[in-house]
Amino acid sequence: MPNFANPFQGNVDRKMTKEELIQAVRLDIAGELEAIYLYESHVLATDNAAAKKVIADIRDEEKAHIGELMSLLKILDPEEAKHFADGETEVAEMMEELNIQIPEVKEKPSQDKSAHKTVGSLIKD
Repeated sequence: MPNFANPFQGNVDRKMTKEELIQAVRLDIAGELEAIYLYESHVLATDNAAAKKVIADIRDEEKAHIGELMSLLKILDPEEAKHFADGETEVAEMMEELNIQIPEVKEKPSQDKSAHKTVGSLIKD
């Protein structure tokens, strides 16, 4: 994990403030980025197919964690979310000038939970 300031150092005798929570989430994002870097280096450093597959899957899960944490950060700090959006717009404009299309992110198909049977769904009124 990154060696930045740690809001959880030692025994915490109080809850974090909103500002401290925002900083903690940023630290969590940094930790996930470092984990991706390490897992990717392990994938590149081996020819073992099983290890490559498992470690690459773990690496990709860390990428999903970044998405979750970024979503949380946008909720906790809407002003920062505006900066993220501005940055995305700037890159889109630059790519347009270069005639480079930004690939669209394909969402995973939603899983209709009504199609899955649960114990509760088997109970008849």
